[in-house]
Amino acid sequence: MKLSCLRFAIRALVVAFVAAFLFGSASRAQTPQPGPAQTPSMSQVNSMQQELHLLTDVQKQANLHVDPREQAAYDAFFHVNPGDPDKKIRLGNEFLQKFPASVFAEAVDSGLANAYYAKQDWKDFYATADKALALKPDDVDVLTTVGWVIPHIYNPSDPDADKQLDKAETYGKHAIVVLDKMPKPAEMTDAQFAASKVLKASQAHSALGLVYFRRDDYDNSEKELLLATQSTPTPDQADLYVLGIDLQNLKRFSEAADAFNRCSLVSGGLQDRCKQNEAEAKKQIR
Repeated sequence: MKLSCLRFAIRALVVAFVAAFLFGSASRAQTPQPGPAQTPSMSQVNSMQQELHLLTDVQKQANLHVDPREQAAYDAFFHVNPGDPDKKIRLGNEFLQKFPASVFAEAVDSGLANAYYAKQDWKDFYATADKALALKPDDVDVLTTVGWVIPHIYNPSDPDADKQLDKAETYGKHAIVVLDKMPKPAEMTDAQFAASKVLKASQAHSALGLVYFRRDDYDNSEKELLLATQSTPTPDQADLYVLGIDLQNLKRFSEAADAFNRCSLVSGGLQDRCKQNEAEAKKQIR
């Protein structure tokens, strides 16, 4: 089985939360309500499936012998069709019951979190992600994914809403620190490692930008979303849209128009909205 220490992050599902950003006046952002979640496409779920390559460093470095039954159970879990999260959840939980001390436990927890994510079972998604981080606190994939999800499905009416945003902020900042210190895996080229780190960092900055936006902290939100959208060749459309809203609230209308223009060039559900906001921002330029 091919091992990989670092895979591209879960960058999809923006469309699932488009309604969260279709709100208010272009000149004054209001706290958006969470949009309706949608089932991820097969390509999105395949992206999640790649996260299961995060096998433990212990096994790779120590070349530990694994019981054939344990290996077979993990292989069965790993090779589940990504479009069948129910089966993945069943096999993952069966694996952890049979092999609770397995070197694959963190990878299975990570995979289970992705399966719960696909089902939009947020309670179990967060619980399983917490288990993965308890085993590996520096798991950058889990840190960035949870940090990114929280502000996207944020509901200000939840009793622990502020604590959830604090958690997302902590995870995003920690992920950036981990990425900065992360050594290059031997099986990756310098170019591959650099590209992977850029995408991970982009997701972490995206998470932080949305956290600050939810708090009406437009200055810090703009700084983070600028980092998120400038560091990747395929910026998140929602990030560009919220960046434009941030800049409008900061009365930097020319820059806001540029952000909305970039947003309108990305395929997705926000194109028309971004075109409208670009036109409105240009009218405000003095």
